[in-house]
Amino acid sequence: MNIQNIYQLYSISSGIEINSKKVKKGSIFIALRGKNFDGNQFAYEAISNGAMLAIVDDKKYAFCGKIIFVYNTLYFLHELAMYHRYRLYHVPIIAITGSNGKTTTKELTKVILAKKYKKVHSTINNFNNHIGIPLTILSMPRDTQISVMEIGANHEKEIEKMCRIINPDYGYITNFGRAHLEGFKSIEGIIRSKLELYDFLKKNKKVIFINGDDSIQLYNSIGTNRYIFSGTKKKKTDVNIEYSWGNNIKKSALYIKNIKIISPLIGNYNLYNIASAITIGTYFKVPLKKMKEAVEEYIPNNYRSQILMKNNIKIIIDCYNANPTSMIEALAFFNNIQGHKTIILGDMLELGPFSKNEHEKIISFIKKSNINIAFLIGNIFFNTKKTSYKIKNFINKKNFVEWIQKSSIQETDYILIKGSRKMELESLICLI
Repeated sequence: MNIQNIYQLYSISSGIEINSKKVKKGSIFIALRGKNFDGNQFAYEAISNGAMLAIVDDKKYAFCGKIIFVYNTLYFLHELAMYHRYRLYHVPIIAITGSNGKTTTKELTKVILAKKYKKVHSTINNFNNHIGIPLTILSMPRDTQISVMEIGANHEKEIEKMCRIINPDYGYITNFGRAHLEGFKSIEGIIRSKLELYDFLKKNKKVIFINGDDSIQLYNSIGTNRYIFSGTKKKKTDVNIEYSWGNNIKKSALYIKNIKIISPLIGNYNLYNIASAITIGTYFKVPLKKMKEAVEEYIPNNYRSQILMKNNIKIIIDCYNANPTSMIEALAFFNNIQGHKTIILGDMLELGPFSKNEHEKIISFIKKSNINIAFLIGNIFFNTKKTSYKIKNFINKKNFVEWIQKSSIQETDYILIKGSRKMELESLICLI
């Protein structure tokens, strides 16, 4: 069967699934391979669970008419997504990438656009990699009016490849931070990677949204069809933003056309995320009053910039992920809050040979800060140089849990929890 034949079946199916246990009746199961699993082994199980079709790339599992062999199932998933995008070429797609703030910016943009469009499609959670992006494309209904998609990457040329699948009409880069250094090798590699989005949009004469306060974005978008926002009044700025920089633990605020917009998101680092979403909304002619409503109604979730009150302690939960740039930004904001401050930090992963040095920079910041107590969790933090009365190290989360169950965190006003996703530090909240 060719891609067109399978697409016809997909169009009447209940969707695509890559987990045989989550198969819905009438869905299509695609058997993907990984380092520690082989989805081909579960093709028959998927059919038994109600899948109308299973796609495999190992012939020995294609032993019935409902199981179809292809050369490479991941490549097939990409091809099917590209074909679906081709069929829905009229749907405008906004692609968002960057080192930090991608998901927050995507969510804010989605809620703003929803004030004008009834059918807004977007990336679910952080389905932003080579598997999540094609699945996101294939989840796009035919009546979609506009879509917002997030692109993640941990090595060069990945964004370029994802752009060929998404075929975005618009794009925005949140920033260029020190994330995934293991794959990118250097900050220069990170910049080149993110700029692959600009390259695609420029080549296809599409629109680029630009943070005019970011010199890298400004310089590398010269000669493109760009729409600029800035906190300083520049002659070629399309949207002027006035930022309310501060250390407010409860809110972030900015002004556009003298209208004050207050977001539940905390931290100065979120102001650019809010501003970029408002800029995109402005481009798509969402009324300012409606954008204000959307931003002020948006409550962060998934452990991103959330505040929880527990035992009279304000707990800032920002532990969905972490890299050196986002960690320093969070610590710098937290450092300026008035009161007794405690931090619980987990290892920053995927930094390769830069790992030790980047963790030592965090420790150096803590030593010089007015943060009162720091609990550092993970093998990398544990094996870095640390000599400070305010720092307590634990080689893993289990050891920290054992310690806190016997002892307790001293009386404090604020606690910041932040670490890489694999550290799963949110599980510590119940112990505070």
